Amino acid sequence: MISSALRALSQIFQPELRAIFWKTLGYTLALLLLVWLALNGAVAWFVALPYPWLDTALSILTGIGVIFVLGFLVAPVTAVIAGLLQDDIAEVVERSDYPADPPGRALPLAQAVPQAIKFTGIVILGNLLALFLLLVPGVNLVAFLLVNGYLLGREFFEFAAMRFRAPEEAKAFRRAHRGTVFLAGLAIAGFLAIPLLNLLTPIFATVMMVHLNKRLTYRSPVPLGG
Repeated sequence: MISSALRALSQIFQPELRAIFWKTLGYTLALLLLVWLALNGAVAWFVALPYPWLDTALSILTGIGVIFVLGFLVAPVTAVIAGLLQDDIAEVVERSDYPADPPGRALPLAQAVPQAIKFTGIVILGNLLALFLLLVPGVNLVAFLLVNGYLLGREFFEFAAMRFRAPEEAKAFRRAHRGTVFLAGLAIAGFLAIPLLNLLTPIFATVMMVHLNKRLTYRSPVPLGG
């Protein structure tokens, strides 16, 4: 797991992934900007105050609230971006690091769209749970890491595995290595917790799980599926 994480960190800014890096950054910032504009516009539209000083106070409070909301939305937005770019990222890694292996297969659109929707929904629900736990002193960061470690580890690993296995086989393969996958998910959650750097989470997580899937495949007796 550690070697996969270190290899992912070393590859994020390689030339082959640079175009994907700019796409990831652009899509993520664009989505967060749209959310920011929508939230500010909603407050300005629905709340009319009689005094200028109240407007100023509301603007300040709204700005603080929007920053908090955007921080919460980084994980779900990451899930959306991952669904758009994961196959492109995986293809680059497989081609550069495993040229002798058979290439993985991109998920069919009919399978990829429900998978991305499910992934995004799971991450949103998980982060809502973690958000509620912010009210409990001392457990908020732990909750964030555990919830996102499990969810992100599971979904990113299963994606990497499904490029070479049928969905049920990929799930079984993940369950067979659940401890390693969870530790890798904690690394992704830690990456996600770092401001600004977390915008690169889709690249880091996908690259890491492609490497982890390959390493576990080489060690595992579980055969590749159709």
